[in-house]
Amino acid sequence: MKAIGEVMSMSDQAFLSNINGYSPNEPNTQETTDPVDLRQYGTQDELSTSGAALLDVLPRVRKEALENLQLSPYASRAAQSRGRVLPEPECPVRTVFERDVGRILYSLPFRRLRHKTQVFFNPQNDHICTRMEHVLYVSYLAETIGSSLGLNTTLIRAIALGHDLGHPPFGHTGEEVLDRLIRKWRNGDTERQVDSDVGFQHELHSLRVIDVLSEHRDGFGLNLTFEVRDGIASHCGEKWGERCLIPDRHKGLDDLMKSALEHAMPSTLEGCVVRICDRIAYAGRDVEDASRSGLLTFSDLPSDIVSTLGRNNQEITNTLVRDVITESDGRDCIVMSEEAGEALQALIEISVQRIYRAPKAKRYERQVSNVLEGLFEYYIDLAISGNRDDTGAAAKAFFNYRDRHPEKNADPVTVVTDYIAGMTDPYANRMFAAIYGV
Repeated sequence: MKAIGEVMSMSDQAFLSNINGYSPNEPNTQETTDPVDLRQYGTQDELSTSGAALLDVLPRVRKEALENLQLSPYASRAAQSRGRVLPEPECPVRTVFERDVGRILYSLPFRRLRHKTQVFFNPQNDHICTRMEHVLYVSYLAETIGSSLGLNTTLIRAIALGHDLGHPPFGHTGEEVLDRLIRKWRNGDTERQVDSDVGFQHELHSLRVIDVLSEHRDGFGLNLTFEVRDGIASHCGEKWGERCLIPDRHKGLDDLMKSALEHAMPSTLEGCVVRICDRIAYAGRDVEDASRSGLLTFSDLPSDIVSTLGRNNQEITNTLVRDVITESDGRDCIVMSEEAGEALQALIEISVQRIYRAPKAKRYERQVSNVLEGLFEYYIDLAISGNRDDTGAAAKAFFNYRDRHPEKNADPVTVVTDYIAGMTDPYANRMFAAIYGV
């Protein structure tokens, strides 16, 4: 096998010349190609045992060919990706979905997830789940299901790792507070033509993070593939008690924002797997964290839920993963059985009452509201006035961010929203303390 960057051999050229008339003198700069059919080089058993026909071709081409041979007919294939908004030369080693995984992993928004709350704010217990851990759990569970169903696990990994990049600090409480603040401000804005019906939605903001705000190379925007962007924008179905997820394969390139707003189905089975695993991942884990916080234990759960799902996080997760694999095998949809789905929904409803609406959670919500309202009002005033006389750390940091913002003509609420949503919990607290001296 040749080292990366070495000139292609004649065998490479002969192999590739059979694929869409490829010529090494005319580099292919498109992200999409027809799938490579290697059956002419031997049976699947022969290819998997000897690999002789694949040794002298580009690693990416080999991977795409193996996807075509090995994946389910319902799976997404890298060579058939609908591509990127800005076409790029193909990588000789990585498929388009592998490149997307790398771009997400190395992005600054992904790094900040380790300091963002999942459910419990500022926990004293180091084992309480963070947003980073949550996306890793979702990725692992979704890849487990995907590999069992013959789906593209690389695409699954990219969607799962990126699905919460737009989450603000302080978890779902932070999202609700920020949504309320944005709607309140926009409804009172008589100077601009703004859509007062649009507040803050983390899946919509995740799309904005990857398309606009994340730094990549010498500019902004990760320029991810359509399939990954769609999976991220359409991942949120946790409020709808879904049991059967059928991909919307007719979704257009311009439908992604609408998908996020309407909680529409993803366009791929891989996106559907991530969507259902988002619920599976937090259902048992939230109870586990709640027990460490003294709010709810597994022994408090009704016997019918325990008998169906299990008596701890591990058993609950195993039951649901196996159920989805069994119900979805060989089908062009992702399905959870009625029994498991009803038990999961009942578990989530108990969590809402005993965890998210507990008195301790209400005190937390007031604290979060106080911090985010204080930050929002302060930064909105700065953004509108443009007054740089304030030489404090919070003002300097904000103007540094605004000066580097990729949208130079963005309105004040957009810039402030982008800034606050990108903060970690500790950073938001530090800025609040710096502004108000608390």
